[in-house]
Amino acid sequence: MENSKIEVGDQVPHFTLKDQNGENFAIRDYIGKKKMIIFFYPKDESAVCTKEACAFRDSYQYFEEAGAIVIGINSGSAESHKAFAQHHNLNFTLLSDPENKVLKLFGIKNFLFLTGRETFVIDESGKVKFRYRGLLNGNAHVEETIEYLQSQKVRV
Repeated sequence: MENSKIEVGDQVPHFTLKDQNGENFAIRDYIGKKKMIIFFYPKDESAVCTKEACAFRDSYQYFEEAGAIVIGINSGSAESHKAFAQHHNLNFTLLSDPENKVLKLFGIKNFLFLTGRETFVIDESGKVKFRYRGLLNGNAHVEETIEYLQSQKVRV
């Protein structure tokens, strides 16, 4: 499945990564229990990534009311994620994918020298319901995800 592209309707691949606290986060623990908003972003503390993460933070209550958890993933270390989360009061999980294995499982393509920026909505059964790709406007990921959820009347 590596380097294949995850499309709407596909089952989310199973993976386990370290979160910003150094704890294992296994996606299988959430399938059947929660919807998931998974966003891949290139780098902690870069301008667009910070805007995107802060937009997810500021909209977190909406996602929570929709029964979803928010998960950000990139190749940064758990320590980098922890500092990023603390610096910007992020209220969601950040996962460290140091070799970009999960990024490749999802089929996310690089843009020039940066890893891709894509957001996925996963329903409670683990199926991909929505996918959005856009590199230069971090806020659009949150706006498009909320628009999708509203179009589904919060029933993903």
